[in-house]
Amino acid sequence: MGKKVKKESETPCKETFEALPVVGKTPATVVLLLSSPEEDILIKACEAIHTFAEKGDESKVSLLGLGALEPLCQLITHNNKLVRRNAFMALGIMATNGDVKSALNKIDVTPLIIDKLSLEDDTVIHEFATLCLASLSVDFVCKVQIFDNNGLPPLIKLLSSPDPDVKKNSLEIIFNLVQDYQSRLAVHELGGIPPLLELLHSDFPVIQHLTLKTLQNITTDKDTRNAFREQHGFEKLIDILNNTDFSDLHAEALQVVANCLSDSESVQLIHKDGGLTRLMDFLLTPNMPEIQSNAVKCISRVAKSSENRKVLHEHNVEKVLVELLSVADIGVKTSACQAVAAMSFHLSSKDLEFIRVSGGIPAVVQGLSSESLALRQAATQALSNLTYNNKHSAFAVFEAGGHEILVQQLNGSCPRMVANAAATLGNMARHEIICCSILSHGAIPALVEPLKSTDTQVLVNTTQCLTVLACDTEARAELQRAGGLQPLVSLLQSYHKEVLSNTCFAVHVYACEESAAVEMCKHGALEILQEINQSVNRKSSYSELAMISLLNCNLSVKYSLTGHLASTDVIVDGFYDAGKSLCTWNSDLTCTTKNTDNFTFIHTHEDSAKDVNTHWMY
Repeated sequence: MGKKVKKESETPCKETFEALPVVGKTPATVVLLLSSPEEDILIKACEAIHTFAEKGDESKVSLLGLGALEPLCQLITHNNKLVRRNAFMALGIMATNGDVKSALNKIDVTPLIIDKLSLEDDTVIHEFATLCLASLSVDFVCKVQIFDNNGLPPLIKLLSSPDPDVKKNSLEIIFNLVQDYQSRLAVHELGGIPPLLELLHSDFPVIQHLTLKTLQNITTDKDTRNAFREQHGFEKLIDILNNTDFSDLHAEALQVVANCLSDSESVQLIHKDGGLTRLMDFLLTPNMPEIQSNAVKCISRVAKSSENRKVLHEHNVEKVLVELLSVADIGVKTSACQAVAAMSFHLSSKDLEFIRVSGGIPAVVQGLSSESLALRQAATQALSNLTYNNKHSAFAVFEAGGHEILVQQLNGSCPRMVANAAATLGNMARHEIICCSILSHGAIPALVEPLKSTDTQVLVNTTQCLTVLACDTEARAELQRAGGLQPLVSLLQSYHKEVLSNTCFAVHVYACEESAAVEMCKHGALEILQEINQSVNRKSSYSELAMISLLNCNLSVKYSLTGHLASTDVIVDGFYDAGKSLCTWNSDLTCTTKNTDNFTFIHTHEDSAKDVNTHWMY
């Protein structure tokens, strides 16, 4: 008999093993478990990675090296909510490390995270998803991805989340995004102003500070300022400034107020609830330089209104500004200089006189020697405005030795500072004594390099300054010796109206020296001016004046082109009439003309502009 065999069951057993607890002894083992098909294992593996990553940066980098990122990025879209939650917790904590952040930027995970912000109602997922995006959004590429994938709408919505961590993370992302213009516009268009204003009342200082920093960025846009004002944002800022319990917020609140005061509508609101008086109080706040600096910015914008200037004058604002020009803090000094610059065109002559008599101008001149570029820029701007059509201010700068430092600054690398220095020197040089001293410090050679600048304002101010300094033969000859005539002639090709006008006038002034006129013609000045004067758009009285001045060095050519001579034109050593002609200057400074009889004359200019030799050619 054969061995008896047990009969197999026809149907499989429906019983299963109970779930086994998973304990990974090493991080490498846990990372491998992220690929498991079992949901319970995935939940525990993600939880273990989150716990391990919380230990510090070394743990986060270790997980990165073990390849934990890619499976975690896949698991944030898992069907199981608990798997998603734990995966987001692990990913969010890891993303706070710089190396992990760099690796995540190479993975297209941003759209997946944004999708969960829109669809999920799990606060924990919101917290760690926004934590991850907050780390990534520092990078420009990620900011573009967030914007392009419509990340702003859900982030703005999350500003009203009941969870403070979600609010804080979402706000941080928005703050990073609004560094760029398109996001600043989008925030107010998407209704972001009301929830931001609501966050000013948060119980968490970090949220309040982030909110004010965000508002500071978005209120640089005029349309956003309008929306901010319509939501009574300006009044809420004044409430903060009037509340001593919020003293830690005052510096940042003042920065937002300064932006708002760029608009006349907000300036009118400053009178409500004693806002202007409060600003003046901040100016006098001792040992609070940041608050003082921001308050000065506000005052300078308020002072653009004549009505406000009257009120400020009653509060002795000029005296306060002069005092602030001499404080130790560089930021306060810089703001004070900026305020003086902004207010100079608006203050009365009496107020300007007070600033001068009170020692304000020497204090500004001292700022020219500061190591701070911002202070030097502000000081040169203040002096440029103070000396504009103001003889007393010009002499005050001169007596303080400011002209010597300004000449040195003409060789600086900052275009704004060079432009301001040239403008100030030009203002001061209108007074003969000061002009002579400026020239003695080498101003004209120092202006040659700025003539080669690509900055329009530098060129406008430099050409103007050169014209004012050309007070005598020696000054005009100095520009020629310094090699300044060629770059000056090159500027005749500019299509900027003010640069061209100033250049033409400078050519006219320097052309009264025969040698300078001849050299400018060698560099093609006459041909360029002929072309300009034939242009409907570029021709001006200045270009015609420059042309005549150059022609004065060759009266035969002048008569040939214009058909007449002035009573001041003196003919020496012969003269010829070529008749009506078209004149073309050659590179060797000969001028070839053809008259109506098709005779060709070649006029050569040799030792003297008045000594003309004529060669006849048939």
